[in-house]
Amino acid sequence: MNDNAPRFGMVAGEASGDLLAGLLLAGLRARWPELTAQGIGGPRMVAQGFEPWWPLDKLSVFGYVDALWNLRELLSIRKQLGDRLLNLPLRQRPSAFIGIDAPDFNFGLEQRLREGGIKTVHFVCPSIWAWRAERVEKIKRSADHVLCLFPFEPELLKQHGIAASYVGHPLADAIPLEPPKAAARGALGLAEQDVVVALLPGSRRSEIGYIAEPLLKAAVLMQQARPDLRFVMPMAPGLRGLIAPMVKAHAPNLNLMLLDGRSHEALAACDVSLVASGTATLEAALFKRPMVIAYRMHALNWWRMKGRNYQPWVGLPNVLAREFLVPELIQDACTPQALAREGLAWLDDHARYARAQARFEEQHQMLRCNTALRASDAIAQVIGV
Repeated sequence: MNDNAPRFGMVAGEASGDLLAGLLLAGLRARWPELTAQGIGGPRMVAQGFEPWWPLDKLSVFGYVDALWNLRELLSIRKQLGDRLLNLPLRQRPSAFIGIDAPDFNFGLEQRLREGGIKTVHFVCPSIWAWRAERVEKIKRSADHVLCLFPFEPELLKQHGIAASYVGHPLADAIPLEPPKAAARGALGLAEQDVVVALLPGSRRSEIGYIAEPLLKAAVLMQQARPDLRFVMPMAPGLRGLIAPMVKAHAPNLNLMLLDGRSHEALAACDVSLVASGTATLEAALFKRPMVIAYRMHALNWWRMKGRNYQPWVGLPNVLAREFLVPELIQDACTPQALAREGLAWLDDHARYARAQARFEEQHQMLRCNTALRASDAIAQVIGV
């Protein structure tokens, strides 16, 4: 082991963070082949040589209610991780700690580590422009540098004295500009002439409990209107035992293929997607697939959130487009009937479908800027290497 190789503490809190962190680690390792990285993460990080002290599913909670139920364990893990990093011998301490999203967990940890002399980088600017402006002061206390996915974010942070860099989105580099539709359909056993709808209910157990049922019921309605439709539903690792009984209960006769993982193949293969709000909406846009964005949550979470939005859009493709490019059906509007109606509408309006694909192409080009290289350049400046 090269003692001069950088060491990184890292925390990713859910599947989307694991995906981002895995792509980031690949770029960091290209620059520093002998780096070490430890903390909380998932399989994509492990594939890049990451050492998980806790699995990321320990942090995969959904909203305020889930966080309250798990608060004692979350605080305990955060304290233990901070203790472990700060109590390492000086030569073994991290060159920097990189928090991947999960701001409610990471900001408190980052602040403690920063006060203890460890440089901190936060990857993914919280959507202060959309929901949580009060987080600005937390970011300022916690992060030496913020890596931003979207080009308008660094200037917003600069106004508050926070150092930041626009690095683009690693998914825009990883996903080809021309989606491999034929190859994906071949891999999934789908025919060229099939009309395929992808159902993506989220990656966390708690959100699936709210979102999978209306998506499945919407698919049943769509199949009643169009018996030729085929459906695919990719599932995050370990969730088949949760989702399969829901399929049996709500859509037993649906022409549905359940997939363990393989979300990118599902999006490449499909014509339209019904997708839970979050990173998956951006993935659908990068695959140039028109979508209907769905989201439901606990009533208390919704009550807390609904008065805090500063702009009319929730889904990332709409935020980037600055218009309702794709429908958003949130909370009470997220009904099977509305989801089915909007999903079928994409299949019947070819001009609208083509316009959406053209805008998705523009977004892909904007976000595709070698994120791994830009991020490693920014991190190198932070740690002085």
